[in-house]
Parts: sequence; C-alpha cells; structure tokens
Amino acid sequence: MKDLRNFTYEDLAQEVKVLEEKPYRALQIYSWVFRFGVTSIDAMTDISKASREKLKELFFIGGDGAVKVITSSDGTRKFLSGFSDGLSVESVLIPGEDRLTLCVSSQAGCALRCAFCVTGKTGFSRNLTLSELSSQVLSARAILSPNERVTNVVLMGMGEPLLNYDNVIKFINILTDSRAFGFSHNKVTLSTAGIIPGIKRLGEDAKINLAVSINATDDKTRGDIMPVNAKYPLKELISALKDYPLANKRFITIEYVLLKSVNDGEGRAVELARLLRGIRCKINLIPFNGWQGARFETPDERDVTRFADVLRRAGYETFIRFSKGADVGAACGQLSGSFGKGFAGAQSAAFQAETL
Repeated sequence: MKDLRNFTYEDLAQEVKVLEEKPYRALQIYSWVFRFGVTSIDAMTDISKASREKLKELFFIGGDGAVKVITSSDGTRKFLSGFSDGLSVESVLIPGEDRLTLCVSSQAGCALRCAFCVTGKTGFSRNLTLSELSSQVLSARAILSPNERVTNVVLMGMGEPLLNYDNVIKFINILTDSRAFGFSHNKVTLSTAGIIPGIKRLGEDAKINLAVSINATDDKTRGDIMPVNAKYPLKELISALKDYPLANKRFITIEYVLLKSVNDGEGRAVELARLLRGIRCKINLIPFNGWQGARFETPDERDVTRFADVLRRAGYETFIRFSKGADVGAACGQLSGSFGKGFAGAQSAAFQAETL
C-alpha cells in the first residue's frame, strides 16, 4: 500500500496512467489530498465509486496527526506529531499581529549537534517523508479555530532541511502550488545551518526565502558551537551567500544566536558587519533561550541592544527576536520531539514570526 501524501502531482499522473484512469484523475486526487486535506479516499466525492475502490486497493492517506497540543501564555501553540515507527516531532504555530506562522520540522532529531540547541542533544533518527512534512500543515489546520488560517510557513523546526533535500524540495513545491496548499513563495522560508551544496541547489530549484544561521564571526568560535563549520567554513559559506540568486527586493535572513561571553560584545558586532559586506541581507538577533543542562547564558538586554545598534549604524536592517513560546519549550533551540522533557526544536522559528 502506498501513501498518497507521498506523491507529487507528477508522480500521481504516472500512477493514474498505470491504472488506466483518465489523466484528470491525478489532479482530482492531488487536490483532495493536499488542498482539502481529506483523510479517506471515500471522501473524494467527485471520483466514481468504482475508481475509489480501485484506488483503495493500492493506496491510503497517511499522516498520524497531532497527538498532543500545548498552548503558551503568549498564544504560541506547540503540537507533537507521532508516526507509525514510534518517532515523533514537534511543530509550532506562532501568532503575530498580521500573520500566523507555522514552523515545520524536517527531520526526527538532528545530526548537526549545535551546542546551543536541544534537538542536537537528542541525536538523529531519520529524515521525514513527504507525507510527514505535509501532515504537519494539515495537522496545524485541524487545530485552528474557524477564523484562523496559516499565512506563513518556515522550515525551522527540528532537523536540517537541506540534509533532507529531495523530500523538502517536493514539499516546498506542494506548499507553493495553487492546486495544493497554495502559499505564496514569499511566505515560505527555509532555515539552514549552512549546508553549502544544498544552498546552491535551493537557489536553482526554489524561489522561497532563505535564512542562514551564522552565529559567529570566526571559524574557531563557530566551530566550537556549530560542528558543521568544520565541513562548511565561514569563508566558503559567505561566498555561497554572495552568489545566491535573489529577486528584486528580496533578502537573505542572517540568524545570529547571542551567547553571553561567547559571540556577543560590540567588537563581535563590528566583525559581523564586516563579514556580511556584499550580501543583501537583514539580521535577526536571537538572545539564547535557556534549557536544562545548557552551558550558555542569555546576554543582558543592554548588551543585546548595543550589538544591534552597531549593526544598524553599519547599514543593516536588524531585529531583536525574543522568542515566543518559551514557557512551553517552543522557542528557538528548544524542540526535542518529546513533550515529556518539557522542551521544543532545533532551529524553531518563533523569533521569525514578525519578519518573514
């Protein structure tokens, strides 16, 4: 049996051809699965009963859905999705003044082991399937009130999206397809820790927003907190970002998690301004969100403001993002895939909700 949520429109067109169904049947199935989010083939009411019975012999509609939802005092909602193999991931709905942002996880766990992130401590289990990626959108829809709708999607939850590239790019295509989820390209953002080959491919394959976690201005500091820097050092990463294709009026978002006495201080801000010269970007500063066992501290608010002021004087549009949902473990760097630990995800994007 095959999960219909694991098929792109092009895949379904081939399956329909093999079944000797009319070509338009692929579009009907595709829309029912992703646009309308049905959970049963029998719900596809404009498909004949005979065709539905044929489909049911070979296909099912997967997605185990949200098994638990918890709401923060600021209105942020974190939900846990469980899968048939016993693994689970967390996703986050982040309210804003004029938007509702869904933060999606791309992997169960994470292999990058960033020192400031809970997800990295949990280790890596596997990539999520296209069905499991899409199910997070459908699960979010299911817990919304009638007057709510998701306006933005960010791939900033558990895992590194560019290490699950094939499934993620299919998911992005479905997200931005008017026949499916129908999000505008400029309402979808992918955040990466700096996987250079994936960044280059993404620039060719998708026209969505790109966010990149820099978090330091030299290789030694970045390598200490982000082991991925050993394979993709700053000089090569900055070069890739300078070459990244951007449409008019579009920017790369630079993410910088501020760690007290590690990568903060006005001198570091001067270095960051110099490092980013030549990149069309805006900067999100994220004061570290603490979690049990973390070896870092959150900088004083005064020091965070001074860091931002240096960047602004250098001409960079700079935002300070105090993450939403911290009281339920839904803030940046807190997702773990287990409500029992009281935490929530890898590059979780609560801090991005106001700017992307």
